[in-house]
Amino acid sequence: MNEHVFWATDADLPQFDALEKDIKTDVLVIGGGITGLLVARLCCDAGFDVTLLEAGRLCHGQTGGTTAKITTGHGFCYTDIAKRFGKDGARLFFEANQMALEQLVSMAERVPCCLEKKDMLLYEKKDIRVLERELAVLHKIGVRADFVYPGELPFSTVGAIRYKHQAQFQPLMFLSAQLKGINIYENSPVVGLFEGGAVTADGVRVQAARTVVATHFPFLRLRGGYAFKMYQSRSYVLVLEKAPLPQAMYADGAGKGVALRSYGDLLLVSGAAQRTGTRGEGYRALEEFCRARYADARVVARFAAQDCMTLDGMPYIGRYARGLRGVYVATGYEKWGMTGAMLAAMLLRDEMGGHTHPYAPLFAPTRPLPPLRFLRETGAVLRHYVRPTAPRCPHLGCALRYNQQEHSWDCPCHGSRFAPDGRWLNGPAVSDLSKKP
Repeated sequence: MNEHVFWATDADLPQFDALEKDIKTDVLVIGGGITGLLVARLCCDAGFDVTLLEAGRLCHGQTGGTTAKITTGHGFCYTDIAKRFGKDGARLFFEANQMALEQLVSMAERVPCCLEKKDMLLYEKKDIRVLERELAVLHKIGVRADFVYPGELPFSTVGAIRYKHQAQFQPLMFLSAQLKGINIYENSPVVGLFEGGAVTADGVRVQAARTVVATHFPFLRLRGGYAFKMYQSRSYVLVLEKAPLPQAMYADGAGKGVALRSYGDLLLVSGAAQRTGTRGEGYRALEEFCRARYADARVVARFAAQDCMTLDGMPYIGRYARGLRGVYVATGYEKWGMTGAMLAAMLLRDEMGGHTHPYAPLFAPTRPLPPLRFLRETGAVLRHYVRPTAPRCPHLGCALRYNQQEHSWDCPCHGSRFAPDGRWLNGPAVSDLSKKP
């Protein structure tokens, strides 16, 4: 949980009491980030009685670390999706995210949230063939993207793919305007589910016909197999003043370089991604990059983002697991949580209303997984159980690693994080460490 959220400075986000007595509701949403709030908003608008439980403060988890780019340009993903799901699968993936983008922008246009229409450019630094392959797939599935040479970047590239009519906004200002009519309780961590509801850490029970787990990484230990088909990646953001501001949004299409966007007179530089719990350069890499290219700028803020990465690059949206009735999940947006969250909200609202959305099967959590990637991920998880000297994560017992830059104990298996004194910071674990490391 982030105590200091960059976006919260300009957002009037109200506070809510903790849940102290048993209640009953149509839809229970667990998690108060952008996914949980959008699911709750759309379900409320559809006529459901909705209750949302947040373990800490609204939007002070992973949503507090977003760079809030609203785009269908999810890196150079469409070539890989076409290989795995065919041309029709890639087309459906784009159409689903375009639907989400249009809905999110439409809602953002109705409230003050610093919404700006911007192009999104995905650049490539070395191999122009990567751009050519991706662009060929995009044209085959009917996407209007074009090749450009990005002249305003402070480094050389071989070109970029431009997605027009994308957007950026202030996420917490937007979300603070979406709360009306939702029964919201903060500081109410859910620690377990039962048939037809959930129970909090204080033993308070919520009966619900439908439950949505929107906790970023699903917190049920083994149901649904998410511990073996997903991991978390941590990336870092520096906020600069007195730096040249780009006219568009930028990202390295391969995910290895930096991403750029403006916010008012500030520049957000993000990147240095690494699997949570593994060694990496983190803020140091971004600081070195900014010193070399923005010598007159000053760092005024920094924060980190953590993203759930699936084995086939597609989110998990739908029924949590076979045999678990009335429980849904939304997770695994990779680095693109804005359209992912809205897509999840739209699909789950429709499913709860008895309407099977044509895009739903593509994102079903029970879909087959790529076998080789599944085996590699299983091996990556299991090797962290044989280190005897480290403190263990209460989620599934993985050996933790100490993060020197952020002063936290991080789980390389599933991404849980803990303060130096063992206090819980990020899930899927739901409790503090049993003893101080």
